[in-house]
Amino acid sequence: MASKIFNLKNKSKIRLDEFLRAELPSAIGTSVSNSKLRRLIISGNVYVGSRQIRFPSFVLFASSSVSVAVDEEKLFFEKQPDDIKFDLSEKEILFEDDSIIVVNKPPFFPTEAGMVGSRDNLHAAVVRYLFERQKKTNPNMKNPPYVGIMHRLDRETSGVILFTKTRAVNAHCHDMFENHTARKIYRAVVTEKKCGIDLDSALPKSFSVEFLMNRISLKSQAAKWGRVQKDGLPSKTEFTVLKKTSLGGKNVFLVECRPLTGRTHQIRVHLSSVGLPILGDELYGGDDFSRIMLHAESLSFQHPVTKENMCVRSPLPDGF
Repeated sequence: MASKIFNLKNKSKIRLDEFLRAELPSAIGTSVSNSKLRRLIISGNVYVGSRQIRFPSFVLFASSSVSVAVDEEKLFFEKQPDDIKFDLSEKEILFEDDSIIVVNKPPFFPTEAGMVGSRDNLHAAVVRYLFERQKKTNPNMKNPPYVGIMHRLDRETSGVILFTKTRAVNAHCHDMFENHTARKIYRAVVTEKKCGIDLDSALPKSFSVEFLMNRISLKSQAAKWGRVQKDGLPSKTEFTVLKKTSLGGKNVFLVECRPLTGRTHQIRVHLSSVGLPILGDELYGGDDFSRIMLHAESLSFQHPVTKENMCVRSPLPDGF
């Protein structure tokens, strides 16, 4: 997710949505519809100074500094027809207390809404679940509870994901994901294609991939990321090939993935770059399959209130 910063240079006041309508397109290289711009503001991605602003009609004055967190994949990606219908239940809750809730995300379900806001998503499902549960003890409750998004999983990726239940812990949780003190372990199923890693020796086999990454596709196309020589962000993942097996008539390898940075599509790009594309990940050279075979297996972090070191695990889904 890239951050764009704008400064109001003239002395006239102007509405926030009008200001961004004029400034944002040139910063990201394409036009943005009014509905997507409105959704960008309402979803909490715009700050004036250090203050999060969710009102399109908010008035800016001279010397205002506006920053926008632009998730280009979400901004340019619309609802797909095979999103599943999903409502959170108790069995998908991996951990919960007064501060955070950690859930098991299913595949084929986005983490959050698209810019038009009509697409169901995991964040909305968590809000619905907590709201319905609270109304059982307080039927007169009118407003849904707060749920904060701290990190994301790709639509087809399943597994562990954490949300906050109170704004008081947002800073701590944001920092642990931003600074990568929250450690994630993924499980991937890959196929071997012109592999640049020697897999003939005894497994497990460990290696790492590290290079600059940025978007390499046109704005009008599906978001695709890859290695760049400059103007990219550092990315690094450590891998261990656990075993060789077969799945759906294909010879595959099970790989443990430990990302040390958090770039868009990082694990998918890194595995593809060494000739081990993830099964089902056709965007990055993987064979056709029922889904992209990537699962967030565990999340280790320091609890934002108790400071206890925690490790929350998600059971491997069928096929892994």
